[in-house]
Order: sequence, then C-alpha cells, then structure tokens
Amino acid sequence: MPDDSPFTTRRSLLAGFAASPIAATGVGVFPNAARAEAKAAGLITPNVCMVLPEVTEGPFYLDEKLLRSEIAEDRDGVPLRLRMQVVTADCEPIAGARVDVWHCDAQGNYSGFAIQGSDSTEDTSEETFLRGTQTTGEDGIASFSTIYPGWYRGRTTHIHYKVFLDETTVLTSQIFFPDALSQYLYQAVPPYSERDDERDTTNGNDGIAKQAGEGAFAAVREQPEHYDAMLVVGVDRDADGTETAPEDAASGPAPGGQTTDRAGDARSAPRAGVFIPGVAG
Repeated sequence: MPDDSPFTTRRSLLAGFAASPIAATGVGVFPNAARAEAKAAGLITPNVCMVLPEVTEGPFYLDEKLLRSEIAEDRDGVPLRLRMQVVTADCEPIAGARVDVWHCDAQGNYSGFAIQGSDSTEDTSEETFLRGTQTTGEDGIASFSTIYPGWYRGRTTHIHYKVFLDETTVLTSQIFFPDALSQYLYQAVPPYSERDDERDTTNGNDGIAKQAGEGAFAAVREQPEHYDAMLVVGVDRDADGTETAPEDAASGPAPGGQTTDRAGDARSAPRAGVFIPGVAG
C-alpha cells in the first residue's frame, strides 16, 4: 500500500520542487497552486535545492565568523536581499543552523585574497566585503543584505554558501540567478556595465550550474528598493555523508581561471524599461 503519511507527502513535494525545470527562471513562473503548496508546507518559495552532505569548499572561502546580515560594506551595486530557508527533507525548518555566504563584487573580485579579478591584478587581502554568517531562526530562515553578484571569466552569476548543521556536518553549494536579469544589469546598470570585457559564461554553459540542477536557482522578485532572492535548502539528514556532490559542483574556477590562497599564491586550477530596485531613473 502507498505511504500517504504527511512526512512522505511533504518529502515528495520538496523533491518535486527541486526537480522542476521552471525553477531556473524565477518564482513568477510557478503556478499559483505550486506557490500555495509551498506556503502550506511552511516554505518561503517553491525554489528548492536538495543538498547532500559533502565537504568541498568553493573558491575563496574564509571562516571569518563574520556574524552579520549586512555584508555589502562599501561595494557598489544593485541592492539584493537574500533569504535562505534550511529545512529537512520532510519540510521541517531547521533552527540554529549556521549559514555562511560569500560572493564576488560587480567587478568580479572576492575579498580577502591578493590575486583577484578576471585579470588577477586586484589585492583585497585585508578586506571582508560580501561575506557573512547568520544563524537560522525557528522558521529555518537566514537573511543577508548584499548586492547582486557580478561575474568573472569561466563562471556564470552565483553566490557560494555553506550550511553547518553541527560541528561536523557541513553542506556546500551555490545559488544561481536568471540569465536575462544578469545580462541586463551587466549591460545597462553601473557599476556592472563599466567593465570593458564581455561575460563569457552563462547558466547554459556553466558546468557547475548544470551539476547543481534546476533547484539551485534563486526565486527573484522586484521590490521598490532592492531585489528579493529566495531559496529553500532541503537537507536530508539521513543521507550518507560519503555520497558527496562532484567536487566541481561546489567549487569551480576562481577569477582568471586560478585558485589562490590568502597570501596570493596562485595555483592552476534585456528587456526595455526593466525596473532596477534602488537605482534612480
């Protein structure tokens, strides 16, 4: 006989959202019924990323323990509020999880490292911009105020994150964004548009985005002063920790096709009239 328990139903719901091909284009394309199902299950969006336990770190991760929600510091860009909801495979919110995020600025630079940017000439080793840590509340949500991420050669637009469930269980993945929105910002809105080079990688030809799957795309909504980006991170606490994602799925190349340590030691490795929150005119 089929198992129709609430746990099984919610587990199937979460898995179905994660596999949905419409997740990659944003929350607006979800049917009202899907959004109603998500709300009824206590989820902030039908956009769901199912993450297995694994240990790979993305490039330029620093465990700075910067407990803060405002992470932009002095970086210019379109304001973005990122909300991540950590839940079990049965849609139960996980309170007290530590969430770390980090991403590049409008020019493709990460903070905290000496060799930065697509031309590998920037030194940000003494800086901490666009990095932060939050602890999830009773609803499983961690929120960050940042800017829309820029890009660097070899990668599509993304934000890195790690979720710590305890001292030893760490989940690492990336959040992706709609290509149409990214392309408009990069072509028409300063400081993104002030770059002389052209973006060479989109969601369609980024191998890491393909490995991460449709559920790794944020649901993005326009607000008067910022964009809202939302993602539900579904965690299977019973998953075998040895069944990790492929290493490239969580790491990938650093700016300029290199990875660096903090000392800077390099190792090989639009639509018309779009509304831009926080930007006048």
